Amino acid sequence: MKLQHVSSPFPAGRQADVRRFYGDVLGLTEVVVPRTLDAGRLVWYSSGAGMELHFYTGDLAPGSARHFCLDVGDLAQVRGRLIEAGFEPYDDTPIPNRPRFFCRDPFGNLLEFTSIQGDYREG
Repeated sequence: MKLQHVSSPFPAGRQADVRRFYGDVLGLTEVVVPRTLDAGRLVWYSSGAGMELHFYTGDLAPGSARHFCLDVGDLAQVRGRLIEAGFEPYDDTPIPNRPRFFCRDPFGNLLEFTSIQGDYREG
């Protein structure tokens, strides 16, 4: 068994903001939504290795700690792109062999960014 996708909400009418943040700022590749679904309410991205991020119009939980994590390799580059785009990344409790930071997307969804450098249990 493996995880195939994670879904996260955004407010109706804000598809352009989803594309700007996840496509333009983070550089993810948008994928076509299946024709049997309402593409007007969905924006999907590939995050590599068969894993996808699905965004849908729906209710938000502002301030929630629920989140997904992206292994980005070059944390400094991603942090810089977020800051340049007007977002505010922040650090949290360190995890051995997993430098990381967090940032909220334009809709208040929490994202964690990491660079996996080894087993956290060995640190």
